[in-house]
This record gives sequence, C-alpha cells and structure tokens, in this order.
Amino acid sequence: MSAYISLSYLDLAGASVFLILNAVFSYALRLNLERQLLFSSLRMVVQLLMVGLVLKAVFAASSAIVTLLIAVAMIMFAGREVWARQERRLSGIWGYGLGAGSMMFAGTIITVCALVTQIEPEPWWTPQFALPLFGMVLGNTMTGVSLGLDTLHGAVYRERTAIEAQLLLGRTRWEAVLPCVRRSLRSGFTPIINAMAATGVVSLPGMMTGQILSGVDPQEAVKYQILIMFLIGGATGLGVLGAVFASIWRLTDHRHRIRLDRMRASST
Repeated sequence: MSAYISLSYLDLAGASVFLILNAVFSYALRLNLERQLLFSSLRMVVQLLMVGLVLKAVFAASSAIVTLLIAVAMIMFAGREVWARQERRLSGIWGYGLGAGSMMFAGTIITVCALVTQIEPEPWWTPQFALPLFGMVLGNTMTGVSLGLDTLHGAVYRERTAIEAQLLLGRTRWEAVLPCVRRSLRSGFTPIINAMAATGVVSLPGMMTGQILSGVDPQEAVKYQILIMFLIGGATGLGVLGAVFASIWRLTDHRHRIRLDRMRASST
C-alpha cells in the first residue's frame, strides 16, 4: 500500500505560519528583514505554482524542442542570479555570459551523461527525468559559481597592489593571482563539500525525503540521492573551475597585466 499523502492548500497555509512568525520577530527586533522574508516566500509560491502548470504541459507534450527551450530558460535565469550576487563583476556581456556559460557547460555535460549512462529513460531527453535532474544540478552549480566568482573578484580588487608587484617581479599572470584563485575555488567548493559531509547524518536531502514521503522504498531513494549528490558535486566542480579560470583570463592579458578596467562594482 502506498504511503502517499495528498496535501491541501490549507496544509500549506498552516506551514507558512512559522515563516510569518519569523517576519514578526524581525519587525519586533528591527532587523528590517520582514519584507524580504514575505516577498521571497510569496515569490517562491508563485514561481512554483507556475512551474507546476508549465511542467504538466511540458510532460504531456513530451517534445525534445520544448524540453530544450525550458532548459535554456533555466540557464538564463541562473546566469542572471550569478550576475546579481556579485559585489564586483566583469563589465559588459562577460559579467553575465561567463557565469551562464560555465554553468551551461558543466550542467549539460553532467546531466546528459547521467541520463544516457545511469538513468537511461526512453528517450533519454524525456522531460520528466531531464528537467528535474538538470534543475537540481544547475541550482547547486549556480551557488558554487556565484560564490567562487564573488570571492575571486573581491580578492583581486583588494589585493591588486600585491598582484601588480608580483607581475613587476617577473611572475606570470597565473602565478600572481594564484592565491586569489585558490581562495575563490575553496569558496566555490565549500557548499557542496559541506552538503555531502552532512547528508544522511545531519540532514535528509529534499529529493530523498520527497521520494520516501511518496511511498518509494528508502533504499531505492538512497541510491538515487547518492547518484544526485555525485552529479551535483561533479557539476559544481567543473562549473567553479571553468568560471574562475575564465574570469582570470579575462581580468588579465597576454602581456601579463591585470585589467581592472574590465571589472565594475555592483550598483546595488
């Protein structure tokens, strides 16, 4: 017998009471976070309801072209989030394109490999499998890339004098910025490392919990979660490495000069 339990909108409203309570505490303590909490939660609800309707139509259509278009839209929104989270960012199209490109490269390779070699739906691009998997991989890669780039750009700007001194002493551009690169890579890798270390001991991941609540055997849910964590870890690593090294390539030139004119501060 399935353990699946249907939730009503009244159940969801009841769960939101605790979030509203946090907003009340924020107002009472003058944290000025209540609007952000309420707006973010409202935005989440609207986005998820819309996504539910869109995915229902996409699954019914079962079209490779529609699936591809949805994936492209996800990449564009993820690129916008990476761009917006950086205190200092590359100027022009590079500020948006570099983050989006690195996520697209890493997320696409990892997702396609998993669909073709491990999950093996028929056809391999079946939206019921491809889009949720790509969304999980892309979302976690986005966090790593945004942290890596934000750390890198901040470090390069703060330590520009030391970097220029290293260049004057004959160091190559890659040698001069190596400490900044290492720091930014550690920052980008930290979330997925922490997530993998805590999974199963501190927390039960959302996908695994959802499967168990819907009646799937726990051991099957565990196997899928392990697969997902491996995929997320691999995509995050590739995305962070690609974004950081591409950004360094852009912030320096073939004459081994640092090009801070190619970076600007966020206006927010």
